[in-house]
Amino acid sequence: MSSASITIRVVQALAPGEAIWDAGHKEAVRGFGVRRQRDQATYVLKYRLFGRQRFFTIGRHGSPWTPEKARREAKRLLGLVADGKDPADIKAEANLQAADTLRKIAGEYLSIAKKKQRPRTYSEVERYLLVAWKPLHSVSVFKITRRQIAARVADIAEQQGAVSAARARTALSTMFHWAIREGLDIPANPVLGTNRPEQPKSRERVLSDKELAEIWKACGDDDHGRIVRLLILTAQRRDEVGGMRWPELNTVAGRWTLPSARTKNHREHVLPLVPTALALLPPRRNDCDWVFGNGARRKGDENRGFSGWSKSKAALDARISAWRGVDEDAKPLPHWTVHDLRRTAATVMADRLGVLPHIVEAILNHVSGHRAGVAGVYNRARYEAEMRDALERWTEHLTQITAV
Repeated sequence: MSSASITIRVVQALAPGEAIWDAGHKEAVRGFGVRRQRDQATYVLKYRLFGRQRFFTIGRHGSPWTPEKARREAKRLLGLVADGKDPADIKAEANLQAADTLRKIAGEYLSIAKKKQRPRTYSEVERYLLVAWKPLHSVSVFKITRRQIAARVADIAEQQGAVSAARARTALSTMFHWAIREGLDIPANPVLGTNRPEQPKSRERVLSDKELAEIWKACGDDDHGRIVRLLILTAQRRDEVGGMRWPELNTVAGRWTLPSARTKNHREHVLPLVPTALALLPPRRNDCDWVFGNGARRKGDENRGFSGWSKSKAALDARISAWRGVDEDAKPLPHWTVHDLRRTAATVMADRLGVLPHIVEAILNHVSGHRAGVAGVYNRARYEAEMRDALERWTEHLTQITAV
């Protein structure tokens, strides 16, 4: 390699295979050079670190690299060398970090989460990470800033509401915590320190006897109608009833055993079923294990059982409104959710039917108070007889209010 002052004219005059080192002027940088291979000129830097000579490719001539800009970069890199840092190692690490995009890390996290989370929880987390955070998918997880996250959370809140924004934020934060524990040298979780969207106050709606009776009577003789009535009778969660399976049921003994994989707290739950609840179970369909719905919708679908909740709930509300419309003085039924049925059952049993709090919690499969402490470890009594008595009293109450 010859030496000369590297200028645009010199670079353009290079012949294929020719190279020069920067020299001949006061701004010359030792080890900075340019070489042409075929029809492309490339700026390089030669340096020595820990007794070894190394070469580093700065970039090809052309935008953004000009002789002046490449020379300034060479000076910066030599400064790193003076501090004992190898530019080649830094570049290799930067390339690895650039490959770890949000989309790539989200995919790795989801492959682990799918094995540990309940299907519905996983599907929500998957939606938030793959859909809500899609605008940042191409950004390296090492480069995502708190400002970018805060701006995206604000966009989600504006488009989909505060609840969705808060859940999307939580899903991303959980993913970053996982990534850091997996060994990615991310300085800190960038979600921390961003504002959490204000959550709506916890729902406290308890339906009146009249409202509960209206909902009961409006239920049709279909899967959704049977499910809603079972939700009222058993005070269980929507997906637990909608995903009910025949192997979980002992119709002779009047007992429903929910496996730990299908409960929110991952504890097996044995619930007595009163005759009124058993009478709501449909005939078994084509040896399908799921009581409601048509089983798997497609190969590999894990969300089996009943689906179409929103459409069925809207149809039920429409029937209630139509019946109320017959009475010109009647007001529309205030907004209610399926979860309100569970809260209403628990409240009435405890406040009006004299069911002891720990029996109500046993019916709900809650783990709190003495059941969550040391006593809960040793006290394995399921209170099956007490739960059956409580649910029979609750059923009698429903019979009275729906008979009017």
